Amino acid sequence: MEELKDVRFMSAQEKSRVLKQWETFLKYGCQRKHFTKPLYHHLIMHCSFIAHYDINGFYETYFENGEDTQHFLSQFDNRNGVPKSIEYGMLLWYLDSDYNDINSEMCRIAAKYIDSLVEVAGASQEQADIAKARVLLAKHGIPLNT
Repeated sequence: MEELKDVRFMSAQEKSRVLKQWETFLKYGCQRKHFTKPLYHHLIMHCSFIAHYDINGFYETYFENGEDTQHFLSQFDNRNGVPKSIEYGMLLWYLDSDYNDINSEMCRIAAKYIDSLVEVAGASQEQADIAKARVLLAKHGIPLNT
């Protein structure tokens, strides 16, 4: 891990706290109780995410649906080079000299968890899709043949 540096809007100590919160959030499966205000603020202020109204709206946007969680995590997957912002399609969130230290470290930390989180999110999405399909089939009187 490279040394974190103080910048105008975020001290090295604040960056360190956010990184610990980030790891906790990922380690425990992206649970709402681990999605903190400092983490949320860093994501919307320095990672090129829009606010989605507030912390709850952001969480619902990215963590209530498996496909959305997979999409969110893709921004922190640097196995194929510098990842682009999923909302703006740019690299500045990662390359910005003031926040490259914390954001590259977020990617390094995420690498430990991405594969399992993506797998869980995919399984969750599959179950949600199947449940929705059952409801739609029943609505139209079509029997399910599985």
